[in-house]
Amino acid sequence: MSLSEKEQAAYSFLSSNPVGSKLGDLYNYFSERREALGLSNPGTVDNVAKEVQRDVFLNNQTFTGLRADLTKTFSASPLFQISHALSMGSQALPPYNYAALYGSPKVFLHATLDSDWGLSARFNYRWSSALISKTSVQLAGPGQAMFSIDNDYNGADFSASLKAMNPSILEGSLTGIFVGSYLQAITPRLALGLEGVWQRQAGGYGPDCLISYAGRYKGSDWVASGQLLAGGQGMQASYWRRLTEKVETGVDLNLSFAGLSGAGMMGGGMKQEGVTTLGVKYDFQTQSSFRAQVDSQGKIGCLLEKRVAPPVQITFAGEIDQFKNTCKVGLAVSIEGMSEEVMEQTQNATEGSPPPF
Repeated sequence: MSLSEKEQAAYSFLSSNPVGSKLGDLYNYFSERREALGLSNPGTVDNVAKEVQRDVFLNNQTFTGLRADLTKTFSASPLFQISHALSMGSQALPPYNYAALYGSPKVFLHATLDSDWGLSARFNYRWSSALISKTSVQLAGPGQAMFSIDNDYNGADFSASLKAMNPSILEGSLTGIFVGSYLQAITPRLALGLEGVWQRQAGGYGPDCLISYAGRYKGSDWVASGQLLAGGQGMQASYWRRLTEKVETGVDLNLSFAGLSGAGMMGGGMKQEGVTTLGVKYDFQTQSSFRAQVDSQGKIGCLLEKRVAPPVQITFAGEIDQFKNTCKVGLAVSIEGMSEEVMEQTQNATEGSPPPF
């Protein structure tokens, strides 16, 4: 019997089986109901508040000291470029950093090596339009190694992710941190999900398991999201709104709960710590933007990205801490070079799947 005949026989058995037929009808019923609702992919649990945390706030953008970035693009399709980064006066950035990047519709490669011999590498592969595997390795010195593998599946109306950080069985039992998340669109505007964390530090320790919940509601020009952290340790709520075509703003409330030392014996209560942050972003017409934010801890920050010429961008970052009476300032110049042929490739690039970043 050929392979196709075996497949047809197996399908006939499932379709003629009363249990299999009933399950198939039930699956088709729910599929039709979900399609009738017109649901779309809600994103991931990690990005449930991306409009506020990534698009408006300065969390991943601010820096201190002087920095110069020189990037050379050799090809646009597939994308291939190398960059040199020089910094001075910053405790977070190394004096020199070399990076190489390659991207195609299926593969994404990115590696960096700094002057302190710290190595960081990322490799992503797109198995299909819905499934992407992501791996990363970080080597910063003796005993400071980090390895993670992440699998993301983006369905028509849901997203699922499974991530493992430093997994190992060398100690006789499974150790590491394992994170699983799922976000489902309930209505065209509402999405609900959860995230579970299982971790074990070493073979002699018992495992810990925590579950957190997330929700997201999208309006016509605003997005509200919330997260209840694992074990009731805190909560986070965010609200983003587009005021005009060029102006968008966001507010974030982060509330954490911690037990006071010796609270059980001394009769103490819970310690509550909260931070509220308000930010705004203004987009200029020349691929430039200005961001500013202020929080309840007395910090005021701003970030200006100005494109002075097509290949040159100047970035200014500043932060003032009113309570600690400190000030931080950063200035960066980014220069990107490419040949006329590569520029033509970029302008004439056809719409397709971007690299699996």
